[in-house]
Amino acid sequence: MQFHIKAFIAAALLLVASPGGKAQSGNYDVFVPISKYISQGNAEALSAWFSENLDVTVLSKGGNSSKVQAKQMVSGFFNAHTPRSFEVTYTAGRANMKYALGNLNAGGETYLVTIFVYCTDGKNQIQQFKIERVQ
Repeated sequence: MQFHIKAFIAAALLLVASPGGKAQSGNYDVFVPISKYISQGNAEALSAWFSENLDVTVLSKGGNSSKVQAKQMVSGFFNAHTPRSFEVTYTAGRANMKYALGNLNAGGETYLVTIFVYCTDGKNQIQQFKIERVQ
């Protein structure tokens, strides 16, 4: 069993690509590195995946934003609500569009995170990012 866990971790580490980088294989999961940055509360690294203009909503505030504005909004949230864990619970999409829902445990509460990634010329970028309080 120990070997299988080590093999899985090694395979997962191989999938982590540079921000907006080209997918390495048909099995590449763009949400692996994005999830890592969300769970770490690393707005700087997460924003490297943002499109130049994207739709960002944090606790019902936001809308169409520049990459810089989006980073500030997400950073403000992470500073006020320290992330403890993030888990993708649902994914869907096709070759050039991917969608994920996940649960973020931060600041003692649970939040629903919606991520929409668009791929153009092999480059993955977040087009929509939303954090909502779970009722």
